[in-house]
Amino acid sequence: MNNFFFKFLMAVPKKSTSISKKHIRKNIWKKKVYWAALKAFSLAKSLSTGNSKSFFVRKLNSQTLD
Repeated sequence: MNNFFFKFLMAVPKKSTSISKKHIRKNIWKKKVYWAALKAFSLAKSLSTGNSKSFFVRKLNSQTLD
């Protein structure tokens, strides 16, 4: 087929997504976000308490700088 044919094709609107499919996709996304936030919070908590086994945090001296 040549380019002449494609210039005169009409735009066809897509089928609309059902509300239930939208809710399902949104809930999947929310679940992924929830677990990512939970892991991040858990990692931050372990770093702040010093119980982290996967990260090494360099402790600074408690002396004040003059």
